[in-house]
Amino acid sequence: MPGKIQFVNCIVTHTLMQLKNIRYQLLLILLCFACAESRDKSTPHRAKVPVVDLQEIRSQGRLIAITDFNSTNYFIYRGQPMGYQYELIQELADHLGIKLDVRVSNDLEESFNCLIAGECNLIAINLTVTKERKKLFDFTEPHSQTRQVLIQRKPENWKELSQSELERSLIMNPLDLAGKTIYVKQNSAFSARLKNLSDEIGDTIDIREVPDDPEQLIMLVAQGDIDYSVTDENVALVNQTYYPNIDVSMAISFPQNLAWAVQKGAVNLRREIDLWLVEFKQTARYAVIYNKYFKNQKSAEIVRSDYFTISSGKISPYDQAIRKYSEQIGLDWRLVASMIYQESGFNPQARSWAGAYGLMQLMPTTARRFGVSRNSSPDQQIRAGIEFIKWLDNRFKDQVPREDERIKFILAAYNVGYGHVVDAMNLAEKNGKNPKVWDQNVDEFLLKKSNPKYYLDPVVKYGYCRGNEPYQYVTEVLERYEHYKNIIKEDHRSVLGFQQIPK
Repeated sequence: MPGKIQFVNCIVTHTLMQLKNIRYQLLLILLCFACAESRDKSTPHRAKVPVVDLQEIRSQGRLIAITDFNSTNYFIYRGQPMGYQYELIQELADHLGIKLDVRVSNDLEESFNCLIAGECNLIAINLTVTKERKKLFDFTEPHSQTRQVLIQRKPENWKELSQSELERSLIMNPLDLAGKTIYVKQNSAFSARLKNLSDEIGDTIDIREVPDDPEQLIMLVAQGDIDYSVTDENVALVNQTYYPNIDVSMAISFPQNLAWAVQKGAVNLRREIDLWLVEFKQTARYAVIYNKYFKNQKSAEIVRSDYFTISSGKISPYDQAIRKYSEQIGLDWRLVASMIYQESGFNPQARSWAGAYGLMQLMPTTARRFGVSRNSSPDQQIRAGIEFIKWLDNRFKDQVPREDERIKFILAAYNVGYGHVVDAMNLAEKNGKNPKVWDQNVDEFLLKKSNPKYYLDPVVKYGYCRGNEPYQYVTEVLERYEHYKNIIKEDHRSVLGFQQIPK
């Protein structure tokens, strides 16, 4: 009997222990759910960003590329957008058969966030390929290779020294970087390399991460404001032509690939870019672009020019007059500057086959209406041209109420005449299109005004027109205006400036 009781007690005890374990496990599960719920409430989830791949980009008709502005990648010189990265991505956009939309940022973190969020399709700068960055986005085929080099200042009497004496006065061994303070762009591969180098030499390197662009840091070294910086060798060699008192001979890294970045998962876009880059890098066109920015002795002349917009803030010799008269009618002067570049390339002596003359290429009749002649000063030519723009704005104001649309009509009319644009508006309305919208509406019928079917239509009053010229004029002026806005940042009342035109 006692044996049976003992056996039963054992059974009961074992069962109770199992029940306790089950309760304990259930309690753990409930606690996990509670913690997860708490985390869900306290930590906001980042919505999954859809991948914008090649098909979507082509359907949108534009490639949104973000780049940085400096003396090699993207800048304005004598009114014209230029730069190694700019020309490459323009070639890519032409290859894809779509429009290029250039965005500018010299803040790496901002560029990375733009791509991760799907707000741009491509980061087109000298991005060093690293494992950490591969976690954030996908890299393309490298567009070039370079090494990271130390930027240091030569002694004041460097021209009097022999090569061996000069080398003894400079840091030529990474071990000698111990204890040195080196300024680099924040979030850059230069900072990561210096941290690794500090471990490799077994000593401390004082790394100062700052928001300044690498070229600004090179200038500070040359001026004596800081002692050391690090940048890519190809950029350093170009800047050495501007600042011959800097030395860029000491490499602190092995050769590294420089590539573009696309959104993680944009497989088709990356593949298309890779195939194109592999082929394009073998062409003479690529060699011309590369040599133009990295092996051109005229680079220093460009950067020192008054019309290297990044450093001077100037687009042309006539910026002051353009600003003055543009402000009088509430118009963004950068738009007018783009028009003048298109009209005359800032040449006040320009003459056209049709008889237009001066900076703003006014026809003789129009010029007389606004009080100028062939002998008028550039200042007066600009005044007359801007008054003509104001006149056109008044003519279109009731017909095209939206300012962002109206500027396209004004530009076309400035180029080809008010009457031809009104004809195109009438044709658009007759054929079921919107006469108040330019793109894919009125512009289509301006193009068709070279076809007898359209220029002989009863609604047309001004006959034949070579519509391709004003069509291209509108596109090119507005595209260049975007480049000017990228480089010269100013606060304006509206995008195109017509909100406060005096009545």
